[in-house]
Amino acid sequence: MEVVVFDRKWMEEHLETLPFWQQSAYRDFAATIADEANTFPCVPARMGFLSNHLRYSFVEDPRQEQSIKTLAQCLKDYAKSSQTYGKYTTLAVFFQTPNDMLNSFKVSDYQHLFWTILNNLTKIDDIDWPKEIPTDPTHTEWEFCFNGDPYFISCATPAHKLRRSRHFSTLLMAIQPRWIFEEINDTTVFGQKLKKLIRQRIADYDALSGHPDLKWYGQEDSYEWKQYFLSDDNRSPSKCPFSRITE
Repeated sequence: MEVVVFDRKWMEEHLETLPFWQQSAYRDFAATIADEANTFPCVPARMGFLSNHLRYSFVEDPRQEQSIKTLAQCLKDYAKSSQTYGKYTTLAVFFQTPNDMLNSFKVSDYQHLFWTILNNLTKIDDIDWPKEIPTDPTHTEWEFCFNGDPYFISCATPAHKLRRSRHFSTLLMAIQPRWIFEEINDTTVFGQKLKKLIRQRIADYDALSGHPDLKWYGQEDSYEWKQYFLSDDNRSPSKCPFSRITE
């Protein structure tokens, strides 16, 4: 079976053998997350990169049906060994973003595409939704699940400008397994200190204030679907675009 999930060591050893768009995406990611000035807001992501806890996958044009199947395979392969990668692990998925998207897509277009990807992904999920996770996104304990595992997803796009922490040169999904938040949440002293640090770094990094939907795991008013894709202003969707049909 073709390998679809890679670590930093493999990426740096084989980078020049990859298609140019993949080389460019990885280099941009490394330059952003491990910038010498240490300004990237998400401290755990930076630590995960430097410690080789992160994993990387590449998916073609996200509008294509085959790309959803590729993403599904990436997630399945990642989940098999994710708990051995380190406590700051995340799967960074880089999507090929053709020029027609780069030239015409607005933040709202990427937002629609993001939820289309998740909706199409859940359609081909052959594992039942975990019983302990609510299926209704308006429930505070809802989170996206695939192949029986819950995830937090953060999306970045080329169209984000003011919210620099959500800008990237390609469509990017950072997919985090839920278990990594066992120590990083609002009920632990470490989690509370980390939240304060990250919020301050976001304030310094972005050109506008933190989005009102951005909460911390464990807060009573935290709705995960609102945090997956943040607008480039402070607007929020009126309802969740996730459309999985459950019995």
